[in-house]
Amino acid sequence: MPDTSILTSFLMPFRGLALLFRPGLRRYVFAPLLINILIFSLTAWIGIIYFEEFINQALPADSWMQYLEWLLWPLFALTYLVIAFYSFTLVANLIASPFNSILAAQVEKMLTGKLPQDHSGSVVAEIIPAITGELGKIWYFVLRAIPVLILMVIPGLNAIGSVLWLLLGFWFLSIEYADYPMGNHHLRPAEQRRQLRQHPFQTWAFGAATNLLMMIPIINFAAMPASVAGATLWWTKQRSS
Repeated sequence: MPDTSILTSFLMPFRGLALLFRPGLRRYVFAPLLINILIFSLTAWIGIIYFEEFINQALPADSWMQYLEWLLWPLFALTYLVIAFYSFTLVANLIASPFNSILAAQVEKMLTGKLPQDHSGSVVAEIIPAITGELGKIWYFVLRAIPVLILMVIPGLNAIGSVLWLLLGFWFLSIEYADYPMGNHHLRPAEQRRQLRQHPFQTWAFGAATNLLMMIPIINFAAMPASVAGATLWWTKQRSS
């Protein structure tokens, strides 16, 4: 994957956001944007309801960790937000995956002047491969998330689990969105992850920026299509270098 600087990788989702306003892309953004708004609004509503309960379980009033509340509360709050956002990401991308593949192809066409080879451009044709790929990514994430989540419910180890969760989350977001342009070029998931592992800090930086987009009010509604566009720009930059 892209042999770019950490800062350049971090800025890619924001550059992707700017690309969405290009006249030739607007009609391909509508469906992912609408799905994003609906799923994100539902996730935010559920998240607000259970936030206090999560914090009370993570920082029990009679726990020795209360002495470190000033340090651990922000960490656990951020972890909760990340859990909520990744739950939203799994659902939203599963539904929007056919549209995201087409958006990635159109962004590549805008950048290079041509579509990926053999890309149909049809939503119907993209449904089965896109959803199958999305389920594979969910399975990959769940297998790695379970041991981290177990750490997060063990008193004294939940702080370590929270840090690992953040790193895993950033990694997953990069895998999630890099899959669209790379998948359009028939790169299998194992090869995609191999390329990403060659540049771990850039990969984490891209995922961290995507996560930041999700946390900015109003802009978070466009986080998914912006990240698809940013990942396509990231991938295209590497292929042309």
